[in-house]
Amino acid sequence: MGDPKYPRRAWRKPKRPLNYDLKMEELKTLGTFGLRTKRELWKARTKLSSVRKQARSLLALEQDVREEKEPILMKSLAKIGLVSSDATLDDVLNLQVTDLLTRRLQTLVFKKFGFKTPYQARQAVVHRHIMIGDRVVDIPSYTVTAVEEENIRFTPESKIPEILEKIKDSQVETSEEDENTTENTVEDKPETSSVQVPETKSENTSTDLSQKQTN
Repeated sequence: MGDPKYPRRAWRKPKRPLNYDLKMEELKTLGTFGLRTKRELWKARTKLSSVRKQARSLLALEQDVREEKEPILMKSLAKIGLVSSDATLDDVLNLQVTDLLTRRLQTLVFKKFGFKTPYQARQAVVHRHIMIGDRVVDIPSYTVTAVEEENIRFTPESKIPEILEKIKDSQVETSEEDENTTENTVEDKPETSSVQVPETKSENTSTDLSQKQTN
């Protein structure tokens, strides 16, 4: 059990933390999902590895025992939206860490309300601007279930929706102004007219030759 004052770690570091490709992949995932540290990514990987371990152990069981225990695992994963209701254990083994990170409250708020960056969505969650149903949730890593996803909304006291609407209106106005300026520049562009050059030099040379012949 261990000492409750010093709980067991819920994450494991990668075996090769100094691998260049792994480091670049981790940094890309951190920026995509707005994670604060690599520890949050390692927690998601550890959780996913435990789910895969359960799936592999179910595949090694006999058919009767497997049919009894497999629906329990599949129902729990379908509840949080990781797999569909008719998924199999092969689908569980094909899950990636990004599939688990997309079920975070921070990611769903970022996609639903149109924040500019996932870090803005994280700040909105931490500062208690987000509600799930009737309760305020201020944990960005909270795993949202499929039923709770429809009930994500702003708190009544939050002014973020007004700010987002103003930003959208300003972006629409600037885009319309840019379209008008481009149309005006195309209309005001002068047409290139063909200029006829008078043939004065050739006429003068012909008159001079005629005068010399008469002389």
